[in-house]
Amino acid sequence: MRISYKKLWKMLIDKDMNRKDLRRMTGISSTAIAKMGKCENVNTDILLRICVALKCDIVDIMEIENDAPDINPEKSITDSDA
Repeated sequence: MRISYKKLWKMLIDKDMNRKDLRRMTGISSTAIAKMGKCENVNTDILLRICVALKCDIVDIMEIENDAPDINPEKSITDSDA
């Protein structure tokens, strides 16, 4: 599983903004923007500043993507597995 910021980038496009505009509005570093561009983890304070600046909720700018194969939902734990 990993974090995806695709929603944030789409929101910026919808608001006719770019990453530099976001940096100016929030005061976050270019390093933080680069990390988000690579879907890496960033500090929650950065996410809060973005949400305040864009007047949105955290779920509007990020989501969790499952990059692992699905687990078989039909398999259940039996007494012999425990």
